[in-house]
Amino acid sequence: MSGDKKIIVFIGPSLPSDEAYNILKAEYRPPVARGDIKNALKDDPDIIVIIDGVFHKEPAVSHKEILNAIKNDVIVVGGASMGALRASELDDFGMIGIGQVYEDYRSGIVESDDDVAVVINPETLEQLSEALISMNYTFKAAKDKDIINEEEFNNLVKTAKSIYYPKRTYDKVFKDSNLEIEKIKNIHKFFQENRVDIKKEDAILVLKYVKNLDKS
Repeated sequence: MSGDKKIIVFIGPSLPSDEAYNILKAEYRPPVARGDIKNALKDDPDIIVIIDGVFHKEPAVSHKEILNAIKNDVIVVGGASMGALRASELDDFGMIGIGQVYEDYRSGIVESDDDVAVVINPETLEQLSEALISMNYTFKAAKDKDIINEEEFNNLVKTAKSIYYPKRTYDKVFKDSNLEIEKIKNIHKFFQENRVDIKKEDAILVLKYVKNLDKS
């Protein structure tokens, strides 16, 4: 374990646990669901980190159990996905939010859990669909580089949002957007080196923050 503090991290598709462990030595558990924080408290953690969590197939982690952890002097940090959503709702009560996704929720730029929801392989935790929020940042990067214009950007964002999250992939968005084949080829080429995975970026920020917190 890193430092002298016991750290429990709930993580899944946002960042592979082996990559996460290279950043922060901690105990890694699957995406958080209702009751998992309550169970984690039995192990007397000093810090609980929420990155990924379940949204629809099981009840999501409740505000009450996070508040109970904080009440019991556990530092609770969140970001990237479910952690960002809950942190934006509970930062006034002591939960610490880190990263761009958290800031987007906090400011109201995004509001729905659909923006970060993805489908994962339950055995490998591999991500099988794409997060809307990462798509939006990728499309914006393409627009900023003049790969697509404003109208095409709005088309892609609107199309992506209209697709039910388990089926949301870049290929399906391109197919449903009716963009010209040549334009799609240009976007694909741009994505090879410039695709944005904002949830992964934020997950790394969260772990680095906790690593520094653990040194204090």
